[in-house]
Amino acid sequence: MRLTKPSLFSDSKVLVDSHDLAGALQHTLAGKMWAAEGIDQFPIGDLLTLPQSFGNIFLGETFTSCISVHNESEQQVKEVTIKTDLQTSSQRASLPGNAAEVTPELPPDASIDDIISHEVKELGTHILVCAVSYTTLSNEKLYFRKFFKFQVLKPIEVKTKFYNVEDDEIYLETQIQNITSSPICMEKVALEPSSAYSVQNLNNTESGTTCSDITYLSPLDTRQFLYCLCPQTPAEGASDSKASQGMTVVGRLDIIWKSHMGERGRLQTSSLQRMAPGYGDIRLEVTRLPDVAEVEKTVNATCRLTNCVERKMELSLALQSVHQAGLFWCGIVSRQLGQLDAGCSLDLELKLLFTRSGLQV
Repeated sequence: MRLTKPSLFSDSKVLVDSHDLAGALQHTLAGKMWAAEGIDQFPIGDLLTLPQSFGNIFLGETFTSCISVHNESEQQVKEVTIKTDLQTSSQRASLPGNAAEVTPELPPDASIDDIISHEVKELGTHILVCAVSYTTLSNEKLYFRKFFKFQVLKPIEVKTKFYNVEDDEIYLETQIQNITSSPICMEKVALEPSSAYSVQNLNNTESGTTCSDITYLSPLDTRQFLYCLCPQTPAEGASDSKASQGMTVVGRLDIIWKSHMGERGRLQTSSLQRMAPGYGDIRLEVTRLPDVAEVEKTVNATCRLTNCVERKMELSLALQSVHQAGLFWCGIVSRQLGQLDAGCSLDLELKLLFTRSGLQV
């Protein structure tokens, strides 16, 4: 028997005028025992109802069941052993209970009760296997099994999307949708970064949270969360050229929720992987440039060249002025930069001159 929390008793209300024929009946039922005090017409009362069926169990929740072995015979049995396993499509887990491993004696019309719990971590069909062995008074050893099958459903839908920024920051947008048939309350949504990144939660501000104070999700409702991931500074002498290329693991999401009756569930996503943008053989970054520049006055800028391949590169520099936009380079505009080792960077100090005002891109 599955152990679940009860639900609030609900009653369909038929509102009529007190002068109608059914008004006297409504007055008679006004003080019924399940009505909430002072609000007789409210559809939810003070009573709780026990579950009438197995109900739904969702991924991340804790499955709790009561195992009861009853001696229906008129003879005493001995050395009673109860073993419970939970079998899925990929594994079979043993569920230890609180009762003794071996019960020396079980008199007639007596029972052995035990409670088992297991956090559900797989979707699909689950089979609870209960095996009981005992010995009769004639020292005959007997054994039987019972099977209970149930389905584990998916409670929430999680979608992620990455946004890449020039300075290697990554913005992660997460959408969480409630796909159950009842409301759930989001207790915690956190991003646990990998060792290569640090995370900043953008859902909280100094004045509170960017989301509403109501943390519940109705069926099919969706809520968005945003995080900023920054790469950790590599150790001295280490190269981070490979970290900025290919597929990298940024972390995983830890989500905790509660059902409308307070049953807790927890879900951890698999490792979130992000495909870094391709920069080609050489990556160019503008690391320093003033936001405002005066016309016909030189401006200092710093650019960084990074070798993204695993071999040395022979570099040469050629700067081209844009006469239509009023942008001119000052100093030497064509020169040899020499060799740049794999994974290394080179900073270039350049000077600009603007002859036209306005926004420059």
